[in-house]
Amino acid sequence: MARIYQHSRNKLAQAPGAAQFAGVRKVDTPRLTYMDYSVDHLDENADAQLADCLPLRERASTSWINLYGLHDPELVVQISDLLDVHPLVREDILHTNQRPKLEDFESYLYIVCRMVSWNEEESRIESEQLSLILGSAGVISFQERPGDVFGNVRERVRKGKGRIRGAGPGYLCYALMDAVVDNYFLVMEHFSEQIEVIEEQLLENPEPEHLQRIHELKRELILARRSILPLREVIRSLVATESPLVDKQTELFLRDVLDHTIQVADTVDSFRDLLSGLQDLYLSSISNKMNEVMKVLTIAATIFVPLTFVAGIYGMNFEFMPELKWKWAYPVFWVFILTCFVSMIAFFRRRKWL
Repeated sequence: MARIYQHSRNKLAQAPGAAQFAGVRKVDTPRLTYMDYSVDHLDENADAQLADCLPLRERASTSWINLYGLHDPELVVQISDLLDVHPLVREDILHTNQRPKLEDFESYLYIVCRMVSWNEEESRIESEQLSLILGSAGVISFQERPGDVFGNVRERVRKGKGRIRGAGPGYLCYALMDAVVDNYFLVMEHFSEQIEVIEEQLLENPEPEHLQRIHELKRELILARRSILPLREVIRSLVATESPLVDKQTELFLRDVLDHTIQVADTVDSFRDLLSGLQDLYLSSISNKMNEVMKVLTIAATIFVPLTFVAGIYGMNFEFMPELKWKWAYPVFWVFILTCFVSMIAFFRRRKWL
């Protein structure tokens, strides 16, 4: 249940804006990277120090500063001070259970979204908070751990593909969010494969572990839904914002991301209905299986009712029973028994009960 609802007790009784990490430490040592680029130049550092990032504020180019690991509050504060962010923003960065949201502070925009990935080994999703600060000089991103979905964005910056090198910080922010949303489709594909496998297993031979797996997938889908659905409102707000940090051209691309987000949200709702249907299918299959067993048992009991009746009569300990002294009484008894048995089997087959 802790994966569905998490709230840090460390946050209780803290002053608003307190810079204290509240989350799960997912990396041993924080790592800082940056890319500074324009149409005709690129400066990249995959193992930067804070001092390397300070001159970036004075350049006319676009900067993307990224921090892996949030358990060092002092470092988070120093990096966020590059854009003079509000203490409440720093608090939200350090508390990694935030709901996706957008906050407009005029000189910068603070965006929270969640990167969702599929864990192949454990067959479940993993969710990570991504905080983005969009300013006039660039974007600062905060991630909980190394490994993200931005490899394609970095390659586009390095090779100068598309509009990214000349479109400014707003377009960079769009590209990052677009990569996050595109990865949602990959997670949905894994969900689809899992659902198809369970559906085939239920149709062939439903077992109790299949019902358990359905419940596990429903829990995973709840986590995915909490990460994906609120992002629609975030992107809608970005499209409608009047902030100069998001120009009209970037709004057009954000509308496309909004369409993708709505599509993913619809897929999540569809999968939720499918899992509910699979649960009903399991219960129906088990009920049908039980009905088949009960039908066989009922037919067997019905066949033996007359046989038991005859055997019971002649098994009574009365001395004067006329058939007991007959020479052919025993063979006649078995002929009668077998005739009843065969007749009833034929009757049940003719009625298609067997």
